[in-house]
Amino acid sequence: MTEKTYVTREGFEKMQEELKFLKSVERPRLSNAIAEAREKGDLSENAEYDAAKDEQGHLEAQIAKLEAIIGNSRILDESAIDTSKVTALCKVTVKNHKINKEVTYQLVSEKEANLKEGKISIASPIGKGLLGKVVGDVVDIQVPAGNIKLEVLNIGI
Repeated sequence: MTEKTYVTREGFEKMQEELKFLKSVERPRLSNAIAEAREKGDLSENAEYDAAKDEQGHLEAQIAKLEAIIGNSRILDESAIDTSKVTALCKVTVKNHKINKEVTYQLVSEKEANLKEGKISIASPIGKGLLGKVVGDVVDIQVPAGNIKLEVLNIGI
């Protein structure tokens, strides 16, 4: 059984755009590259043909994976999010006691995670550590760089 992926509407639309690009731009480009390489003669010694076929295989695997993710995605309704505790799609402001700095994260699916945008995966150590916490909770989280202590200051959408 395939696992459901919970995403924002924005994240779902980005995945659909990526899939459309792969199918309508990349797939035809690779088909043309294979056709051009095939015209150059003996396929058994044609490196261009082999490279194009390999790239086509990777592309088809990427398309299949993205189709599976989209097919198992559930768009979360932001109006139904409970902000009394940290859940997926919440924006949570935390204070890092180690460096005495406040940071706001939005907890999203692994596919949507982008630290530059302040979006962290609910499957990440910080995401897992914050899930279910309420304002005022202090949690110690083990991350690759060591242990950090985060205090939940605010939960919103």
